[in-house]
Amino acid sequence: MIDIINLTKHFDNQPILNGVSLSVKKGSIYGLLGSNGAGKTTLLNIAAGVYRQDKGNVFINEETVFENLDIKDKMVFIPDALYFFPQYTIEQSAAFYRNVYSGWNEERFEALREAFDIDTSKKVHKLSKGMQRQVSFWLSLSAMPDILILDEPFDGLDPVMRKKIKNLLVQDVAERGMTIIISSHNLREVEDLCDHIGILHKGSLLLEKDIDDLKSDVHKVQLAFKNKVPSTLFDHIQLLYKEERGSVMLAIVRGDYEEITSIFQQYDPVIYDILPLTLEEIFIYEMGDRGYAIKNILV
Repeated sequence: MIDIINLTKHFDNQPILNGVSLSVKKGSIYGLLGSNGAGKTTLLNIAAGVYRQDKGNVFINEETVFENLDIKDKMVFIPDALYFFPQYTIEQSAAFYRNVYSGWNEERFEALREAFDIDTSKKVHKLSKGMQRQVSFWLSLSAMPDILILDEPFDGLDPVMRKKIKNLLVQDVAERGMTIIISSHNLREVEDLCDHIGILHKGSLLLEKDIDDLKSDVHKVQLAFKNKVPSTLFDHIQLLYKEERGSVMLAIVRGDYEEITSIFQQYDPVIYDILPLTLEEIFIYEMGDRGYAIKNILV
């Protein structure tokens, strides 16, 4: 649905994006991760048709985005730095959205009133940062977009509201096939929400994978043997990391679950367990294997 091809962008002769390519399928939630300054916001602004790229292309349903009103009618972009018209109340802001988006759903707007519970007569610019963020979601979801682009979307929200908004997003993806791109530098923030992840670093895409594939491909194995560790233990396994804790060895390996188990079982270990890995742990070892320190990329 969204195809970004060899995207390049400079500001003041400084490279921001260097030939970035990625694809986002319809009805998926794509997490774009990276540190501050990685180029995430620039990429999202180009994908939303706010900026024009220097080179490369952005296609949505095989159409270019920039200055394409039909595409933008079905897309909402919630930036990190929110903007509302000065002195506008929530109701006045809603009226603006009604006029701009042909898919505006008044019933949805009223249904979400209970979820957000904010007086619509209040002026948006006088609300707290977290409440302004809630208003942006309230209006955006009422517009019933096909594509929702979010830049650091949960900043300023309390844990209860974060959970509530995540549930609303998942509901729209499941029921309407809405497509979402979420930019964040916080992996834990999006781990339970996204089904595909890309890591952007210094303007380049370092890694892009389906989360299920990631979790099925990297394993934490706990091993112990009666005697010393066999010297050929890892000859036919891709080892990412290992450490010894007394008589127990902890190893992070990449490969097929069944194949790894079969190889290790040949050595008759007295202890053999495959333990769950968090997504953060997976990326630590994935990026370390590529020569990058994850703390310098996602923090």
